Amino acid sequence: MDAPALRMVALEVTKRCNLSCLHCRASSGPSPDVTELSLPEWKRILQDIRSFSSPTIILTGSEPLMRDDMVVLIAFGTGLGLRMVLATNGTLLDESMARRLRQEGIRRVSLSLDGKDAASHDSLRGWKGSFESVMKASEVMRREGLSFQINTTVTTMNAFELEDIYRLLFSIGASAWHLFFVVPVGRASALKAKELDAQDYEAVLRWLRKREEEGRIELKVTCAPHYNRVVKESGGEVKGGGCLAGRHFLFISHEGIAQPCGYLEVRSGNVREDGVRRVWEESEAFLKLRDLSSYKGKCGRCRYLSLCGGCRARAYEAYGDFLQEEPYCLFNP
Repeated sequence: MDAPALRMVALEVTKRCNLSCLHCRASSGPSPDVTELSLPEWKRILQDIRSFSSPTIILTGSEPLMRDDMVVLIAFGTGLGLRMVLATNGTLLDESMARRLRQEGIRRVSLSLDGKDAASHDSLRGWKGSFESVMKASEVMRREGLSFQINTTVTTMNAFELEDIYRLLFSIGASAWHLFFVVPVGRASALKAKELDAQDYEAVLRWLRKREEEGRIELKVTCAPHYNRVVKESGGEVKGGGCLAGRHFLFISHEGIAQPCGYLEVRSGNVREDGVRRVWEESEAFLKLRDLSSYKGKCGRCRYLSLCGGCRARAYEAYGDFLQEEPYCLFNP
């Protein structure tokens, strides 16, 4: 069976970060990891990807702008014809950097915003002043004519602020709102008790569906693929195939280790040794994830399986088996 189309690749270009966010899946720190891939290695990986596919490349970390060669890598990827996007906490994004990003062809930048104000956001980010940095970065992006989205990680600590964050998006000129429902891995493992339960997930997802129906901003939900079931039940058009991990999405760590996604910590190959294409087409973990008939529990017998699939990272965290059922879905097939 042919491998499915590779739509998105996240490159964890560094483990360095200047913040200490409570929900960090990477357990980042201020110093670079000695095993971090070099610029020539990342360039070879981009060439390898482009040799068989043309996905969106998400440059992420920890904080990718901690690398002084980040703009060089963006220019290289753009030159290959790849759609390059950047995920940043916003603290290092000044006018000079925004101008360089635009000149080298970055297509979109995501800024992280996890609270309605400085008190809320800064407490989650572990650094006083991070909220103000996001506000300044958004203004810089507008002046430079760069499209930016806001990424919000949802926990019980900020779910009650989503309405306020939603209103804030319009005042700062965001093009999109992407919401990530926390998976307790890395430093975020300490937040297991701060995950939404199934009832609260359902309530938040239905609230988000109403916001999407308003049509005021592009809205995307990550790590809660049962949002597609909510969309379907409301008579809406489902735009994606639920959990994309290992099916249309690939994560490559700072060491070159492949995973189905950044939150599903299952080593699925080494692109340094085997190349991206071989890992994507032959990884045992990826092949299992693509076989929906192997899914277990209520996910396996659910009529929405092909639209949703359940969060495979959350299933793995809950049961030690990424083929098990999504633990935070209310629906009973």
